[in-house]
Amino acid sequence: MRRILLIVLTLLSTLLPGLAHAWWQAEWSYRKPVTIDGGPQAGAIGSDAGRVPVLVRLHTGNFKFEGVSETGADLRFVAADDKTVLNHQIEQFDPLLGMALIWVDVPNVSAGTPTKLWMYYGNPKAPASGNGQRSFDPDYTLVYHFAEGAVPPRDTTAYGNNGQTPAVPVEGTVIGKGAQLGTGPLMLPATPSLAVQAGGALTFSAWVKPDQLGARQVIYARRDGVGELVVGIDQGGPFVQVNGQRSAPGQPVQAGQWSHIAVKAEGENVALYVGGRPAVSLAAKLPALNTAAAIGADAPAGAAAAQGAQAAAAAFAPFTGAIDEVRLSKVARADALLLADAVSQGAESRLTAFGADEQQAGKSHFGFILAAMPLDAWVVVGLLGLMMVLSWAIMIGKGRSYGATSRANGIFIEHFREAAGAPLDRLAVSNSVPEDVRADSSLWRLYEVAIDEMRRRHDRGYDLSAVSTATIGAIRAAMDGVMVRETERMSKRMNWLSTTIEGAPYVGLFGTVIGIMLVFVVAAMAGAVDINSVAPGMAAALLCTAAGLGVAIPALFGYNWLASRSDAIGADMAVFVDEFVTRLAEEQGEGRSVPHAVAKRA
Repeated sequence: MRRILLIVLTLLSTLLPGLAHAWWQAEWSYRKPVTIDGGPQAGAIGSDAGRVPVLVRLHTGNFKFEGVSETGADLRFVAADDKTVLNHQIEQFDPLLGMALIWVDVPNVSAGTPTKLWMYYGNPKAPASGNGQRSFDPDYTLVYHFAEGAVPPRDTTAYGNNGQTPAVPVEGTVIGKGAQLGTGPLMLPATPSLAVQAGGALTFSAWVKPDQLGARQVIYARRDGVGELVVGIDQGGPFVQVNGQRSAPGQPVQAGQWSHIAVKAEGENVALYVGGRPAVSLAAKLPALNTAAAIGADAPAGAAAAQGAQAAAAAFAPFTGAIDEVRLSKVARADALLLADAVSQGAESRLTAFGADEQQAGKSHFGFILAAMPLDAWVVVGLLGLMMVLSWAIMIGKGRSYGATSRANGIFIEHFREAAGAPLDRLAVSNSVPEDVRADSSLWRLYEVAIDEMRRRHDRGYDLSAVSTATIGAIRAAMDGVMVRETERMSKRMNWLSTTIEGAPYVGLFGTVIGIMLVFVVAAMAGAVDINSVAPGMAAALLCTAAGLGVAIPALFGYNWLASRSDAIGADMAVFVDEFVTRLAEEQGEGRSVPHAVAKRA
């Protein structure tokens, strides 16, 4: 038993180091650690931002672009557990220029504990899986990356709020490509998903770079009758205006430099953010807005607008400069998220850090399945492992015991038959049977109890030269009792084998059912239903059933083999009892036949 446990512990010690360096899937040859750190020494976002679409900016300084697909189709982002696949969208990927811009849907960006991701690549057969509709949560109603060129900008979200007028492309913006403003407004659609209720919530954000600082330049404007929402810059000071009520100027921006401007409205407060940090606020609530909005110039007033409102609208000037990464949300975003956006999307992101690339060491598919196993599966496999160790210990112990008994019985029966014609107690008196045979042979124990019964009767004055039928029956009963005890000793712990045979498959099936339930729950919570996100967990869950069968099948074979050997030993004992009693009745019984020469002398 101790030797078997030592072997099992040795196998586990060789397996665990491999599990410590888990690999998501065997088809991917490389991976790169990516750390999202909002702590004071990194992003310094102040508080937890929650779910954030984080910009992963790759360049030759942090990525070699070797072994990866030319289009980035084989890129996969996996959480630290090496099982949960994260949604991502590739905005730009150019290995020749050595630059890539990828948006990764990080479930939680914390100001405390850094979040570790794995970027896998190096699978030429992998299909493209980037999806902007999944990379941005459903509260984003419009996201423009301006990566399409001289066409109306395309909305990344599932709402499809694409631009109504073509954008003038500009290269080398803060995030890849952007749009040049100043020649006319970039009109947004008037769709239900962009509608704002009176007093409702809204978040607008964009990166802007003014060519020159002027008076009342409009970045974003929306008018519906007498209601208005205007975000602009006045002589370098960002401002927000709601229904004619204008905020104080925020932190100044510089001409020719990129600045992150955001506005969020919630209830009776509208706040302006510059560089992700609160600048000014306005005690006002949004009007109902159902018309088309404009970027870079003032929006046209509604048909019911008063002449005074139109005159005020005419006083706003177009914004002259570049714009990038325009976003609208139907909720008021957290301050930490706006700061995380400004920090991570800038040219020098302090939120994202990269580690050294790792190459797969050639782990087998079975190793990847083990690496994907959750805790509940390990509990089931551990229980099955314990059942396997105990069942194998029983089978090995019983096999050795049955083998020793069979060999000793064979040697003893030879001695017994060689002593035919001599008194039945000859073997006990002469000590001709070896000591090891006496220790292992069940037939010797039957013989020994029979001789003991005969000696006790001799000591009480019985005539053993004429043993009665009743005495022979008593001796046989004593031998039958020993045979029953020997049979019980051989069957001891065999019930554990039968329990293992019947119970191990059910234990494994239980682990599989729980594992599959967790796979679907996690996939639903993560919003990922592709095969790459559920296949590892499904394979790990099915491994529990395979483990149960792997424990039960050897136990079944071992049980049948041991049962046949036990039956053979039992048959030998039954035959020996009959043989001994027959010799006793023939040689020392009352009705024994007397040889002819002896009868004549009498």
